[in-house]
Amino acid sequence: MFSKLNSPARVKPATESPERPSPKTVPAEVKSPPGQYLKAVRDRLQIGMREVQDASMVIAAEEGNPNFYVSPARLTQIENEESIPSVYKLFSLCSIYGLDLNDVLGRYGVNANRTRAYRTRFLPEITRTTSAEIYGFQDKVLVPVRIDPTFRWETTQLVNRVVAMWGEIPAAFLLNSSPHRHTYGYIGLADRTMFPLLRPGSLVMIDPERRRVAQDGWKSEFERPVYFVELRNGYRCAWCQVEGSRLILIPYPVSNVPIQSFNLTTEAEVLGQVVGVAMRLVPPNMSSQVPGSKLPAPSEIVR
Repeated sequence: MFSKLNSPARVKPATESPERPSPKTVPAEVKSPPGQYLKAVRDRLQIGMREVQDASMVIAAEEGNPNFYVSPARLTQIENEESIPSVYKLFSLCSIYGLDLNDVLGRYGVNANRTRAYRTRFLPEITRTTSAEIYGFQDKVLVPVRIDPTFRWETTQLVNRVVAMWGEIPAAFLLNSSPHRHTYGYIGLADRTMFPLLRPGSLVMIDPERRRVAQDGWKSEFERPVYFVELRNGYRCAWCQVEGSRLILIPYPVSNVPIQSFNLTTEAEVLGQVVGVAMRLVPPNMSSQVPGSKLPAPSEIVR
């Protein structure tokens, strides 16, 4: 049975297949109802119902859950559109047929990426971690195109909240460069907390899964974790130390910024560790003095 599952699919050549289909042409497989689609895939792979039953029995045993088991009678119901299969049955069928589970869920009208839109609607003001997965290669993701003209360049803040215009690009373009989603922060032009390690005007990448403040484990100041912290009156980016219920923000020694202490339960929240940075090596006010290397001023960027 499993030799058939691992063998390449044998597809009958179409009698009429134009070399350049029109943009509106959609494969019949996409148009078909989900049950018929699953049946067509099984027929193409030449897998019998008993073979599906045996394979699902193995999955159910290894997962320790009988709901993964798919009997021939239940498979007939699924293929004939008599009922909608449970997520357990879909998991087994996708595993046996070599299909993407989220793609099959989409055929039943469930778009996993839409959960992000509802999380934003029902929990708009709560700072929290969020899913980073991209479920569909054809799905679009948003990237910042233009910053809000009211953006205050002198303050440290989250870029996600000051973007005036977002653009869409295919999610597949980001798979190799960004395996999961990060939060981005901007170091204000008046914020010298970590100068010169992090210069004012830097754009930092924040990993929200690294929120626990490390107490040791680094050998130099360059290895010490830097954290992005949300306070009542804004944001700070600094080294951190936890002492009981207090969060201590430690600036770079030569920055002349004082050490600050906040209550972890009521005054401060660690949003994550800084894991990447885009930083200018030349101050913005010196860019026009270097011939042939003029960078856009903030007023030009927001247009």
